[in-house]
Amino acid sequence: MVNLDGLKIPIDVARAKAKALKLVITDVDGVLTDTGVYYSVDGELMKRFSIRDGMGVERLRTQCGVDTGIMTGENSSAVLKRAEKLKITHYFPGIKDKKVTVLEFFDEYDFKAEEIAFIGDDYNDEEVIGVASFTACPADAMPYIKTLVDYVCDVPAGYGAFRDFAELIIYLRNEE
Repeated sequence: MVNLDGLKIPIDVARAKAKALKLVITDVDGVLTDTGVYYSVDGELMKRFSIRDGMGVERLRTQCGVDTGIMTGENSSAVLKRAEKLKITHYFPGIKDKKVTVLEFFDEYDFKAEEIAFIGDDYNDEEVIGVASFTACPADAMPYIKTLVDYVCDVPAGYGAFRDFAELIIYLRNEE
């Protein structure tokens, strides 16, 4: 059963938003990772990802036909490898102005705001949260970001926050 305690909007509104979705875009650091990164003298060595989040990507695709996109300010080979492994449909690395990228994406792929969900955790996600239809953040997101989103996940970043949001979407879309 999905825990609805983090839902900050009426359930009927959340249900309508979930049913309209075609794509869930996620930030990486602070959502898919636990905000930690391992560095060597050669630079970034590795990031830690949750297998549960990967299953969330798969379940969104197979249970409701919703694709997933990754948008990150970093250019990380580890993130690229993770996106390839999960067959992520849309990958946006090195993005400094996420809102501009999302708006350009709407135009290029003929998406509407109501078809996009977004999960982010920090101030650089604020403007995307403002344009996406259904929004979420991990339990340990920045306090201000928690005030902006529709759903605050039960779990922290890197430990299944994306999966938590995915399961909420699946539940709302399938709920009778």
